[in-house]
Amino acid sequence: MTPTPVVNVIHEDPDIVVVNKPAGLVCHPTKGDVYSSLISRLRLHREGGPVFLVNRLDRETSGVTVAAKTAVVSGELGRLFEARAVAKVYFAIVHGHPPADELVIEAPLGKDESSPVAIKDTVRQDGVAATTRAWVVKRFERDGGAFSVLRVEPLSGRKHQIRIHLAHVGHPIVGDKIYGADAGRYLRFVSCVMTEEDRAALIVENQALHAAELGFTWRGVARRFTAEPEPWFRAFAGD
Repeated sequence: MTPTPVVNVIHEDPDIVVVNKPAGLVCHPTKGDVYSSLISRLRLHREGGPVFLVNRLDRETSGVTVAAKTAVVSGELGRLFEARAVAKVYFAIVHGHPPADELVIEAPLGKDESSPVAIKDTVRQDGVAATTRAWVVKRFERDGGAFSVLRVEPLSGRKHQIRIHLAHVGHPIVGDKIYGADAGRYLRFVSCVMTEEDRAALIVENQALHAAELGFTWRGVARRFTAEPEPWFRAFAGD
């Protein structure tokens, strides 16, 4: 029997390995076994060889993640991300039907000092500039609710930017425990005391946000990596 791979490899060469990170997996270990984080799984995949995460996704966000096999490559690619020389495309399932087919959200972001959730940011006038563009791919209804699939491009790389911006315009991401209707769900989640009502309101186990594409030019070569959303994401959207 062929063993189940520890990572879903999209591309691998002597310099990098690109994977489709599953939703619910942290990038860096906090506790647990060697399968409990993406970097630990990459080390297993590399059989002990060096590996450095170049970009990171939230635990509940799935999608394209790049790792370097040397510190030199990690530094080169990291500078591309810092310089915003990387094109990113996400798919999100959100509550509601945006009235327009295209959205341009320009709203500065900063710490939400009024929230009991320490990692929560918000739109605030003294925050850092952030811009997100989104296009409606599909509007649909299910179980009495209205939902939309959006193609999203963050034009700046702020923490939780897509999640905050979509919630700010009235279309929070399905399953978002922090930027949905009740941020207290995140506190109950991390304390392992979520209720059945919480789970019903969230609808899905992980937030419906998927990093579908990364593109950049490195060492004179244009590179583009894509990954399909997980089956549960596609099933919810009716695809």
